[in-house]
Amino acid sequence: MNNLDSNVGKSLAEILAIRREKLEKIRALGFQPFAYKFECSHNSQAILANYEALAEKVEVKVAGRLMSIRKMGRASFSHLQDEQGRIQVYFQENKIGAQAYQLFNLLDIGDIIGVRGKVFKTRTGEITIFAEELTLLAKNLRPLPIVKEKEGVVFDAFADKEQRYRQRYLDLIVNPEVREIFRTRSRIIHLTRQFLDERGFIEVETPVLQPIYGGAFARPFKTHYNALDRDFYLRIADELYLKRLIIGGFERVYEIAKNFRNEGLDRTHNPEFTSLEFYQAYTDYYDMMDLVEGYFRYVAQALQAEQITYNGQTIDWSKPFARRPMFELLREYVGVDVSQLDADGLRQLCQEKQLEIKPGLTYGKLIETLFNNFVEEHLIQPTFVTDYPKAISPLAKSKRDGQAEIVERFELYVVGREFVNAFSELNDPIDQRERLEAQMKLRDMGDEEAQTMDEDFVTAMEYGMPPTGGVGIGIDRVVMLFTGQDSIKDVILFPQLRT
Repeated sequence: MNNLDSNVGKSLAEILAIRREKLEKIRALGFQPFAYKFECSHNSQAILANYEALAEKVEVKVAGRLMSIRKMGRASFSHLQDEQGRIQVYFQENKIGAQAYQLFNLLDIGDIIGVRGKVFKTRTGEITIFAEELTLLAKNLRPLPIVKEKEGVVFDAFADKEQRYRQRYLDLIVNPEVREIFRTRSRIIHLTRQFLDERGFIEVETPVLQPIYGGAFARPFKTHYNALDRDFYLRIADELYLKRLIIGGFERVYEIAKNFRNEGLDRTHNPEFTSLEFYQAYTDYYDMMDLVEGYFRYVAQALQAEQITYNGQTIDWSKPFARRPMFELLREYVGVDVSQLDADGLRQLCQEKQLEIKPGLTYGKLIETLFNNFVEEHLIQPTFVTDYPKAISPLAKSKRDGQAEIVERFELYVVGREFVNAFSELNDPIDQRERLEAQMKLRDMGDEEAQTMDEDFVTAMEYGMPPTGGVGIGIDRVVMLFTGQDSIKDVILFPQLRT
């Protein structure tokens, strides 16, 4: 019988009291319920993978959490779970001794133990450790959220999303597939560094606390710096500091950074998120398209995920990424050449399309509204959307063919979502000052997400900034894509939640 059944009908308060009583009984037997150390020789998967070499002749020492207990008088079977997986353990009173078996009878699901013994196969063929020694490493005082498991199927699993996010430690214990998501996240971040390091980029660190925030359209989190008696901001992007390094003589730099934006919570946005930005001198956005395409293909190949299925859509990373100008896509899916319209014309078009728009939306915001509502959902296969309006791209160079109001910018869309933002970086300090001044005017008109004037950054540009290509990639969204998760909360260990 699984000893979880002993909890049936009992309140949480009763269960907690019983666990405390067991704790005292364990101490009375002379055992330490919270150990200092245990030296493991193997993990569960190493034993399962190398059974033939270990069977009945090599002693193993394994530690982990008890996830099932099946008692049969003076012998019992249990499953022990470590980071790599689960393995069965067989306890027999005459093997581990009467006192140790008394200890075993006081154990609960969730206790962390260490066992020493040799490996054998049961009559049903399951690889099992025959315990010769039992060590209690940490007594569990609260019941785990599992009811029962039969033939590998979990019933009444820990599935409440809100509770899983709030108690991620329990989620990781009882839902092993969640641990795999975060292993993959770690692997993707490692591959990201590897990809850039192999191409001569150096990793740098820039300030999280900034006296002036910039580099993106977002509202910041504000804090107070007591020693300086002035307000500072958590960075919304690291772009302007990385460009200072390009000005200073580094030609290829990158940072994997925590950024913070004081915005809403939804499936693809968390106020604290991880972003990759990299900059390369003497390149432009065409070079960056090639580099980004190479990056995604590199990650996909390393993960053996050249083809993935996401929300029912198959994505093939081996095919060349499409490159489509923004206004061309708008004309195709809106049915109107919006490049010929001013703000009033765009506002009227939005009304004709029955889009709800806030009063006072600028030209750039209206373009984004149309794009988000009519184009994004069609961009399933990897697509570089290129050539954006200058009005929404104050840090990008104007299009080199003379279209003054268009800039050399692209965003990468996959499965209808944006993953990458990149520019031929603006390196004309006079033009940059004028654009940031225009942004400040938008702020004065009530646009809280308009960019701020950073005098020191413009001063740095006046010393000369080489032509540069720059890229920003949302790491959390990349992880979502390669792990098949539909919510950013499922790829962030401790996401922000509403109270």
